Amino acid sequence: MTQSSDIDWPKLLQQAIEARNFAYAPYSYYKVGAALLTKNGTVFTGCNIENAGYSSTICAERTAIFKAVSVGELDFVAIAVVTSNAGAPCGVCRQVMREFAHDLPVLVGNIAGKYQIFSLTELLPQSFGPESLS
Repeated sequence: MTQSSDIDWPKLLQQAIEARNFAYAPYSYYKVGAALLTKNGTVFTGCNIENAGYSSTICAERTAIFKAVSVGELDFVAIAVVTSNAGAPCGVCRQVMREFAHDLPVLVGNIAGKYQIFSLTELLPQSFGPESLS
């Protein structure tokens, strides 16, 4: 498993910033980009895509995760999430991350390049995961 210290965080941050440029946010104007690093070194990017039927909106984090899963990538190493103000992932995204990686490192950054790194356990304490259904 890749150690958090082995991850090129500035590069992952930049990939999330670039993904944010594709966000479709005509209602909230809150653009989000994500870059998901997998165990084999592939990076899947995503952006938020809003919809007039708000519940049909999808977050950047889930876009990146679903892109990875849709091609068989299930081993996640880290994710970077970028907004204008370094907003943390929503609860739904945290739960989706938890499905695939119990303690995923999560970079939360802004478009100016400032960031913090959290563990998913910090962001989603006492989480519910697949093993909870055993």
